[in-house]
Amino acid sequence: MSANGEGPKWEADPAGVFFSDRFNVHPDILDENGVFDISVTADLPVFIDPFLLFNSEKDEYVALHNQILEYLRFLRDQAGQPLSSGLIKSWYTFKEVKQNWLGFTDGGNAGHGLGRKFATSLHGALGDILNDFGEETITDSSHIEKLALIRPGVGRDMISDFTTNLIKHYLLRFTETFASEHVAQEQRRIVHIPRAVFNYETRTWMTRTYELPWTNGDFIILTPIDLLTKDDTWINKTDMLRSFDALPGVVDDDQLRADVSQYLTRQLSKNPTDREIQHARAQTLLQFPELIDCYIKLKEDAGDQAVATSRNRIDDTQRLLRNQVQAAARDLAAKTDLFSRPWTSFDEAMKAVETFKFYVENQDGWRVINRGNGKPFANENEVQGFFGLLLQESRFDVNREANNGRGPVDFKISAGLDKTLIEFKLAKSSSLERNLDKQIEIYEAANKTKSSITVIICYTAQDTARATRAMKKLGLDKPDSKPVIIVDACSDNKVSASKA
Repeated sequence: MSANGEGPKWEADPAGVFFSDRFNVHPDILDENGVFDISVTADLPVFIDPFLLFNSEKDEYVALHNQILEYLRFLRDQAGQPLSSGLIKSWYTFKEVKQNWLGFTDGGNAGHGLGRKFATSLHGALGDILNDFGEETITDSSHIEKLALIRPGVGRDMISDFTTNLIKHYLLRFTETFASEHVAQEQRRIVHIPRAVFNYETRTWMTRTYELPWTNGDFIILTPIDLLTKDDTWINKTDMLRSFDALPGVVDDDQLRADVSQYLTRQLSKNPTDREIQHARAQTLLQFPELIDCYIKLKEDAGDQAVATSRNRIDDTQRLLRNQVQAAARDLAAKTDLFSRPWTSFDEAMKAVETFKFYVENQDGWRVINRGNGKPFANENEVQGFFGLLLQESRFDVNREANNGRGPVDFKISAGLDKTLIEFKLAKSSSLERNLDKQIEIYEAANKTKSSITVIICYTAQDTARATRAMKKLGLDKPDSKPVIIVDACSDNKVSASKA
């Protein structure tokens, strides 16, 4: 049965893209145990939000949030003194926990982690604007997300990576416990995990041992679904700027309200643009950092909404993946010969693109990215994600968002020096023509290859006409030009065979 008790009987696919398939664990069991069904071939765009720890009714989650604050207070106490590069590396830098298969890598699971940029931002902030960390008077608690509110370049991915590293010991035990009951012994392995827990007496990270699910040469970490969210953390900079007008009213301080109003007014012209207003608000927040705590207090008071919003987003994501992507992957395997492997990387890439095109246009695959019924079309990242999840293992190395110095190309399929790039574009993009003209050549030069394929997704007849015009103008419709493939994902021209 399906997860909701309706539909065809569920059968595991040992070569499938999801944990449930790979380890023969029914999705119902994952749901009953509150486990998110990850992909084991590509990161999914969801992440741990530390606010969900703080606001939880579960004592164990609140304890995890307190452990994060304890570690940050430890770092704060060291912030007034210069630290050696070794200590900075040990205390402030972290590798991405890639084995949970969550985040914003946009392909594969090898993200950048938290390097010197994050370390410098956190160490510097704890020495000045966050020097009262743990002693706030406006908010109910401290929050690591505050760093993303005050430091440019620190976003949701860094906050999530930091949180994941600091609660890694809990996630590993959670996975070990679930696996011992539901994953076959032959699919588990004893693994020694470095930097699993911090020892405050020795001020060093310690290694711990766990028995974990194992596939493709690496272990798996599972995540409780009630720790996850999508799109952004509950406390985030965009929302703070949007909530700016309400912030001074959080505290009973007439002088603060007057000072903020005067400072903001002086930053603005008589008829300011939206961009100027946002910039002035950001400057005002830096001038009056107590407003940042006012914003956090607003979000704390609306904490129950964070839980409901996050759960709805995650449930929708899980449902979409199970009902559409998983079905599409099986459908492709059954209906096509995508997984018979050609010789060159270009053949491999073109075969995959042509199969994806045929599936979208002729086998109802358009429903995966053109959801209809008033729902938004899949954006570029989602289309890339669907395409990437449908790719299976081969002798070719498939990398997503490969960046060799001039920006990330969507896909690179390679075997040694034989490389082919695949770049996806939406026809409705205002930069379509410009990107078709220059972008792929830049990527080719950076990746030292002359082989590439551009894929344009069209959701409407207007999209198709626009893409065709751009190709003709740039000479990309000629037989000797770089291959550009238009994928027709329109919903109004797919006539049923019974009505044809």
